[in-house]
Amino acid sequence: MSAPLLFRPSPDAVYGFPHAKRVAHADSPFQRIEVWDTPQLGRLFTLDGRPMASAGDEFIYHECMVHPAALAHPSPQAALVLGGGDGGAARQLLRHAGIERIVVAELDAEVVRLTREHLPEVHGGAFDNPRVQLVIGDAAHYVEAAAPAQFDLVVFDLTPPDSPAAGLYTQAFYQQLKRSMSPTAAVSVHLGSPYFHGERIARLLGDLRAAFAIVRTMSTFIPLYGSLWMMATASDTLDPAALTADTLAARLAARQIDDLMHYDTATHAGLFSASRSVRDKLSQFLKPAS
Repeated sequence: MSAPLLFRPSPDAVYGFPHAKRVAHADSPFQRIEVWDTPQLGRLFTLDGRPMASAGDEFIYHECMVHPAALAHPSPQAALVLGGGDGGAARQLLRHAGIERIVVAELDAEVVRLTREHLPEVHGGAFDNPRVQLVIGDAAHYVEAAAPAQFDLVVFDLTPPDSPAAGLYTQAFYQQLKRSMSPTAAVSVHLGSPYFHGERIARLLGDLRAAFAIVRTMSTFIPLYGSLWMMATASDTLDPAALTADTLAARLAARQIDDLMHYDTATHAGLFSASRSVRDKLSQFLKPAS
């Protein structure tokens, strides 16, 4: 039986799918996980009523969260995904043949179980690849125990800051994380919608800029999230926004990555170019540059 599946990105906005069908659900110790079928985006899952990933458009989010930072690094060998229990980020990282080790530190085993069963398009069997290690538990505890492991890439594939992942969006955690990162490492973080989450985005960017020397924002429209969506890369040495089209093309060719569905050399520059309306929207929250 179908039913409306509605999301509220802010108190004054609502969107959703009027003819969704719930096919599975579970209440874990951390959150409520639900899997839905929708006519528009196919199968998707939610956590505590928030949209996470859909079979129809997950490639937009995961490709942007992984490839700009991964291609900025000349030869990444180890990657850490914080969260990422649906396997989408790991699947994209596996496209880089030089990456020898990917650790997915996911809090909730039920997320892995349900998405592995119901959303094979998202994970693509990533957890069956010997290069991928799945660690169930608090990602903060994993990072503390892992230091001084040398990760070249870190992907924050987490729920928003007002969730069980809140402690990972802090300057203190970023400093702890840097002890597990190589000197030329980069981090990818999703920020939110500039139209619904401007204050949150400003706070996240402020903390990232306090911890890393180079912070760049990206934006692209993600249908499941109902809005333009912002992400960021952060590093002390790497600047994905400075990559030329020729460098990107050469690295994509060298890594034999030629079948992406959203990201390519032409898209790259646009990701890092915010429109005037977005800049104006965020300016009311961002502190003036010193």
